[in-house]
Amino acid sequence: MAEIFVCGHRNPDMDSICAAYSYAFLKNKIDPPNNTFYPVRCGNLNDTTKAQFDRLGGVTPPPFIKDVRTKVLSVTRNTEAVVQVGDPVYNLVSFYGSSSKSSVVPVMEGGDQYRGLLSVDEVSSFVLKENSGERPIYHFVLDNFPPKVLKGSFLKRGGKSATFDAPIMVGGAMRYIIFCKHMEALEGRPPILVVGDREDHIRKAIELQIPAIVLTGIEDHVTSNVDWDSYQGSVYLSALDTAETLRLLRLSVPVKELMVQDPIKLEDDCLFDVARDILADSEYRGLPVFGGGKYKGFVTRRCFLDRPKTKVIMVDHNETEQGGVSGIDEAEVLEIIDHHRLGAAKTRNPIFIYCEPLGSTCTIIYKLYVRHSIEITQQMARVLLSGIVSDTIMLKSPTTTFEDYTAVQDLLVLGDVPDMRKFGETMFSSGASLAKEDPRKMLEADFKVYRELGVAFGIGQCEVTTLSDLDEYKDTYLSELEMLKMAQGLDWAMFLITDVVRENSVLLMTSLPITERKLAYEKLGGEGKYSLPGVLSRKKQLLPEILRVLEE
Repeated sequence: MAEIFVCGHRNPDMDSICAAYSYAFLKNKIDPPNNTFYPVRCGNLNDTTKAQFDRLGGVTPPPFIKDVRTKVLSVTRNTEAVVQVGDPVYNLVSFYGSSSKSSVVPVMEGGDQYRGLLSVDEVSSFVLKENSGERPIYHFVLDNFPPKVLKGSFLKRGGKSATFDAPIMVGGAMRYIIFCKHMEALEGRPPILVVGDREDHIRKAIELQIPAIVLTGIEDHVTSNVDWDSYQGSVYLSALDTAETLRLLRLSVPVKELMVQDPIKLEDDCLFDVARDILADSEYRGLPVFGGGKYKGFVTRRCFLDRPKTKVIMVDHNETEQGGVSGIDEAEVLEIIDHHRLGAAKTRNPIFIYCEPLGSTCTIIYKLYVRHSIEITQQMARVLLSGIVSDTIMLKSPTTTFEDYTAVQDLLVLGDVPDMRKFGETMFSSGASLAKEDPRKMLEADFKVYRELGVAFGIGQCEVTTLSDLDEYKDTYLSELEMLKMAQGLDWAMFLITDVVRENSVLLMTSLPITERKLAYEKLGGEGKYSLPGVLSRKKQLLPEILRVLEE
């Protein structure tokens, strides 16, 4: 199943958020069930949008997504082949003798509590360690004997611990006197004895009260006449020969004895390239992946042979430089739904593009609902209406078209909204007060960067319901605008403050003497402040004027 993100532009406005929400809903209705569409946003909600979604009730704004670069989670694996911490090494080895294609096996505790990853490397280290240096000491768990590893049964479960550390002594092939010398040499490290039905050897083991005795080749009963009651350890009857019993006894050791302490862990939002390099530089075949403190799965070197791309649908923008989500150049763009000028980047495959010169992207999405005969609920009608009314500034913007008007009329009925003007004014009144808010936050909330005719410039815009308090904050915003210009490496920076009630704007700008004196706007008192009566649209009114003066 493919997960596809529907995302608007950076510093999202109402139209961008509403478009992502409504189009993801539509795609989940009309697309094949093997695809799931998620509305997301790549910037903070402005105060107007946040308040409007609260008013809509029951509608959750799209969640924030930092970027769409490929993360390690997209290649994280899970497998049914797992072992528990107390399981014998025999179980682990069995996976590698089966059809399992994974080079690592997760170790769990209590069913689903992650404890580690094991691979053939840890098994090899275990085998090498027991065959080098001194006689190895094994950690035995009696419950791992039957029926997990050794075919047989207990003749006696002693009162000693069900788990113990001990070396292994094989006594069947030695003369009794030699056997005794070897047993005495292990004083302080009592072994587990593997022996056939040898009465003298068994008596000596009982005398020394070693932790356990494994009798081999016993198919029915023990013939040795010994006092089992005096023995405090455990006695296991193996139906297998001594060599096979010895081999499997070593594999009865619990897998936790093989585990590496404090291995490297990856977070699920770790970038694909970073995770690949971490694994490549490590000594491990695989690494666990965690998200929010919970185990998500694991990755092996094979997981990084191919890089999957995040699938994205772009709404309310088409130029990646105009504020697309971070990492969009690494993603696979499937569709573009927009109402701005075209400047889309090249794509590897043909994609669906629906761009129309309308006042709002939500108008286009409304038309798609109608085209596909998908019911628009009251709640969805209000979401779409919010986007259109906001972007067309209550149908007053020069970008407004007849289709925006007709869409609004239909949505007013479907959303049971009696008065569009009251709906819009209530929405815009929730906007932040420029005098009270952080200037940098407000400047960047809806700031678009353009590079035209060798000049890099940016235009921000904010809708207010009054300009009467402009003098209280204009100097602060002009100062901050200058710093924003330098921070983004621009030649020119502007901030359009639009009074949606009186339908006019004031433009604040940094100095660019060669061009600003050509502007067809009246300069107000002081530097960097211009009156723009009747100007509501950055795209259709202000931007063309800026391009005109740059061309001259």
